[in-house]
Amino acid sequence: MTDSYFRPPPIGPSRRSMLLAGLGTALSLPFLSACSGFDTSGAAAGAGSVGFLSTQFTPVEEKQRYEAVLKKFVKVPVAYNSVANNVFASTVQSQEESGNVRLSLLGGLHGDLAPLSKSLDDVDYLLRDLAGSGFSKDILELAKVGGPTSKYVPWMQATYLVAVNKKALEWLPSGVDVNDLRYEDYLAWAKAAKKGAGRPVFGMPAGPKGLHHRFYQGFLLPSFTGGQITTFRNPDAVTAWNYMRELWDNMVPASTNYDAMQEPLARGEVLVAWDHVARLVGAPAAKPEDWLMVPAPRGPKGRGYMLIVAGLALPKGGLERERSEQVIRSLMEPPTQIETLRKNAFFPVIQTELPTDLAGAIALEAAAVRRQQRSPGALLALPPVGVGAKDGEVSQIFKNCFQEICLNGSPVQPVLDQQATQLNTILKALAVPCWAPDPVSPGTKCEVA
Repeated sequence: MTDSYFRPPPIGPSRRSMLLAGLGTALSLPFLSACSGFDTSGAAAGAGSVGFLSTQFTPVEEKQRYEAVLKKFVKVPVAYNSVANNVFASTVQSQEESGNVRLSLLGGLHGDLAPLSKSLDDVDYLLRDLAGSGFSKDILELAKVGGPTSKYVPWMQATYLVAVNKKALEWLPSGVDVNDLRYEDYLAWAKAAKKGAGRPVFGMPAGPKGLHHRFYQGFLLPSFTGGQITTFRNPDAVTAWNYMRELWDNMVPASTNYDAMQEPLARGEVLVAWDHVARLVGAPAAKPEDWLMVPAPRGPKGRGYMLIVAGLALPKGGLERERSEQVIRSLMEPPTQIETLRKNAFFPVIQTELPTDLAGAIALEAAAVRRQQRSPGALLALPPVGVGAKDGEVSQIFKNCFQEICLNGSPVQPVLDQQATQLNTILKALAVPCWAPDPVSPGTKCEVA
């Protein structure tokens, strides 16, 4: 399954943009039958209504806000139903197998849609019509899910960044651009800050529910090795983990208790931290002028960064095709994309000017998201694709490496060799292709070299 993103408790309208959408907990089947005119199969009630099944915005308050976006900007009736990713996949597959497709439109993360590519119609014609929207080349390539034609239209995106309290800038090494950090700069900065402050002030979300495995998967290893899986134990990976051990020695030890970095950042326990945008946005909420949001560092192979991209797809044999296409076109309009950012803090995938009245934290993140994605040497990485319920087991492998190398002080190469064997056992059972930044070759099986 995909990341279960942190969701702050309900807050007032002035801070509603603090909430970032992602996959939530599974909804019960009785809820499905009571919501949005859907029955447990995901079928839309009423002719002329677009049955929109999605893995996004599952919490009730997020779903309600997105329904308001649809009502405001889409001129055809839409029955929006958000479900857990396993329900999403089984619904699409069972309807296709039965020859009784009652869905109209699908919305999910790349990892939700890619395994269903054979059940999705090509959308190249829609992307040609939307060519002026300014989708990035990386995202358009992802939409092909490793094949020759596009299987979804990009919908919205999120990622991970580095939050910086400006107090930490006094220890930034001379001549270093905080918006263009190298990994060696980041380490030198952490060392200087520890010495200057008399204690470590860099941190990371290495708690039980923290997303630190995404740092290794999508940032550290791609930046040092150019890959995530195939390069898992090569000499460059050894260099990366030796670096990580030294970086950890200069981080706040309590990071092993942090599930989300915005709280320790807001309290001043940590001054610089990497995390998912949803788990950073609360830190600068009170005084955004005291904060920076900057891209993750770059390494020998480029600036590895993990992209969370969602797309809109058309199921083969789906209902209300013309109206579904109209919904997609409406969701690609700048006002709709910006309203989605305001309401649920998912960032636009199209090229559009952002308004000047965005909440301070969201404005900081929006600028950093673009800077990171468009920086020279940017190297896109994805969360594991096609692994389904095994995502937790795959991610645990990376956490095990951190535990053994950084916390237990074990030699790097033996740890990587041992964990590579376990990782290959999982991947052999799954028999899925690799995902970015590793070579994506449909029909081949992903494995550690």
